[in-house]
Amino acid sequence: MNSRSWKSIGMGLVALCLTSAVGCRKQAPITLACNATPPAIYQGDGVTATATAGSVSTKKNVNVLYNWSGTGVSGNGATATVATASMDPGSHTVNVEVKEGKKGKEGLKPGQSAQCSASFTVKEFEPPTVSCSANPSVIKPGDSSTISCTGLSPQNRPLTYSYTATAGAISGSGATAMFSSAGAPTGKVGITCNVADDKNHTASAETGVTIEAPALPPPPHVQALCSASFARDARRPTRVDNEAKACLDQIALDLKQDPGAGLVIVADSDAKEQKITAKQEKVAVRKKHAKVEYFDRQRAVNMKDYLVTEQGIEANRISVAAGTGDDQNAQNYLVPAGATFSSDVQGTTPVDETAVKPEVRKPLPERHHKKAAATQE
Repeated sequence: MNSRSWKSIGMGLVALCLTSAVGCRKQAPITLACNATPPAIYQGDGVTATATAGSVSTKKNVNVLYNWSGTGVSGNGATATVATASMDPGSHTVNVEVKEGKKGKEGLKPGQSAQCSASFTVKEFEPPTVSCSANPSVIKPGDSSTISCTGLSPQNRPLTYSYTATAGAISGSGATAMFSSAGAPTGKVGITCNVADDKNHTASAETGVTIEAPALPPPPHVQALCSASFARDARRPTRVDNEAKACLDQIALDLKQDPGAGLVIVADSDAKEQKITAKQEKVAVRKKHAKVEYFDRQRAVNMKDYLVTEQGIEANRISVAAGTGDDQNAQNYLVPAGATFSSDVQGTTPVDETAVKPEVRKPLPERHHKKAAATQE
């Protein structure tokens, strides 16, 4: 073969290389790129992995295979899915390998395989939040209050509720509970509302119920009863006459109907009587056994004696005192249990009953009968 023939053959081969890479240059190795989306999820959310192969051979009968691996990864061709329900928070990896070649011989030759890894993150679930309130927030002893709880999970995890109270009793497992104050002392009762998700994240909130002390009844007060006048009998100005007895009989009935009540008898003396007493006191300073007559004190003691001896009222339920009025009257005061006489009636002086003794009811002498005929016995 001459030189012209070899030249023709060479030029033909160059032309062949210009139109085809086959036999002229080496096939570039296969490449692989991959990614996982979304790159960050919460446990249980879906992840999709995608592989993109490059420099794939264009020869006929060339087969391309993808092999996926990793926790929860299942792939079909260039796409795979990842099951994340059981994954712990943190970084996780999806692996994929691509091979090309004749069927059954994929990846046997150099440059016919490539690997790739893609990462994604499983985020920690955010804890729930909770708020609660009591309605009503102020109750009476023995009453109940409704506790309403509002829990929220940022990732919509299922929530469970529980409650505690510092006193009384609380029951309920859902978003509503019932507080009972039975047996609880008065005052503020603290209530804690707890919420937990299925990942053991918890939150709590505080509310409270105030148990009011029962309203106390108004304190009892001294009650003024009937009064007695000693001005009708000038000769016996301290004697309990029939009109005074009628008043005392009614008082005795009141005391018998209210065994817990007491009585205070407050008697007065007028200016004339007070002048007599003052004069007698001056004489008594000089004369040891001189008599001093206290008209007001004697009236009060005589009235008490009638109630005790004639009506059978216990002596310890009756107190006697001298008032400050300028008259010859005696005012009677009923003192219910719990009432304080000195708080309601001022200006009285207790009588020393050891120094003033009851007088015997004596009739007037015969010479005075006609004059006293108009006076009641």
